[in-house]
Amino acid sequence: MSQVKNICILGGTGFVGRHIVEQLAKQGHRIKIISRHRERHRDLLVLPTVKIVSADIHDPPVLKKQFIGQDTVINLIGILNESGRRTFQKVHVELARKVGEACIMNEVPRLLHMSALKADINGPSKYLRSKGEAEKFLHTVVHDVHVTSFQPSVIFGPEDSFFNRFAKLLRMRPRFAPFPLACAKAKFAPVFVEDVAQAFVRSLDDKRTFAQRYPLCGPTVYTLQELVKYTAAVCGIKKAVLPLGNGPSRLQAMLMGVLPGKPFTVDNFLSATVDSVCEEDFPPVFGINPKAVESVVPLYLGEQSTRKRYSQLRRAARR
Repeated sequence: MSQVKNICILGGTGFVGRHIVEQLAKQGHRIKIISRHRERHRDLLVLPTVKIVSADIHDPPVLKKQFIGQDTVINLIGILNESGRRTFQKVHVELARKVGEACIMNEVPRLLHMSALKADINGPSKYLRSKGEAEKFLHTVVHDVHVTSFQPSVIFGPEDSFFNRFAKLLRMRPRFAPFPLACAKAKFAPVFVEDVAQAFVRSLDDKRTFAQRYPLCGPTVYTLQELVKYTAAVCGIKKAVLPLGNGPSRLQAMLMGVLPGKPFTVDNFLSATVDSVCEEDFPPVFGINPKAVESVVPLYLGEQSTRKRYSQLRRAARR
């Protein structure tokens, strides 16, 4: 077990953040989560070493103040689609710069950063380009701070927005109508949220991870069509999946991109033109044997009795 640290987390109330907070709290670390909506996340305060501070993470003086005395900062903030003032440039690039600069000013020695698989300043989508630009800044401009970036493929788990979203869409579709699927041949290597969280936690004191960028993938590569068909099977939904070509896929993105919540956008379509898979296995430095989709997804997406079993396993793991 590492020495107890003061850790400030941006995005600690989100999907991945909650798993990281849970694991860090179990080790006794003192955790500060910055959130604009403290009252919405009071459930996290049952963890004895966790406190939530109401503040605007996009305000540099706020970051400078909140990072005082911190041993590590973890930035998990990210969006999949732009909305109003929440642009990729502001949320990914500008925030990363503010975080890096605040770490330098407060002499914070350690920064863990959530990026994305295939992040690239020359990537096909604004999402991937902005993630790549943020990474480049942190690893080339931020000096005297030990930075580690994590680049996961699609992340799955009980609260995910991937399998759960497709399950919802499949259930909404009329019984005998086929399910039109854009980017059906796009490839992914889904990685379990707790494996991602463990990678973050195990990197805290490991000097081998300093200045490194780690692609994180699960053990198996699937096409999107295979994953949607699997989702239907787990949910007991009999539904034909109709794969769409590039033209119809882009058209679907244009149409769905103007719907409330933007379930699928042109930028999402462009991101899917690059396969979200790793060239190597899960980084051995973390000592993690990544869990397969088939060993976890049925436990939260399947029948009620199976979901109950997943909850029991989670409670047992916390003890």
